[in-house]
Amino acid sequence: MIEQGWRNGSIAEVVALSRTIPEFNDPYGESEYQQRLSDRRGWLQIAEVQGETAGFAAAYMDGDDCYLWMSGVQPDFRALGLMADALEQLQIWALRQGATALTVKSRNRYPSMLRLLLKHGFLIEKFDTKGDSLLDHRIYFRKPLV
Repeated sequence: MIEQGWRNGSIAEVVALSRTIPEFNDPYGESEYQQRLSDRRGWLQIAEVQGETAGFAAAYMDGDDCYLWMSGVQPDFRALGLMADALEQLQIWALRQGATALTVKSRNRYPSMLRLLLKHGFLIEKFDTKGDSLLDHRIYFRKPLV
């Protein structure tokens, strides 16, 4: 049996893990995380598998919404359902914070994340063009919480 789960993490841990995700070309540094989280209730989580760090998730409250801002799982650990677990735990946390919805922004270049969000009840709210490549266009997802 594989031992895996999520635990509270620090900004330093999240930043270090974000640098191990191959899809992130220029991940945010600690100052961006501190700025985003300084006046908000934040949720920083680290995924561990068999004692190894495997991924991260960073979210924060924005009014009545909870926004999953950054997340990623290292390639060797992607088939374990870690992000699905994180979404479930985030929903519980968000409800306890008084959130009425979860919001996530992703891009066409991350089809596995897009499929995961749709599978877990997120709905497409809007679409923004970004740059010249269709892969960089942003898709906004929203899931009402009850």
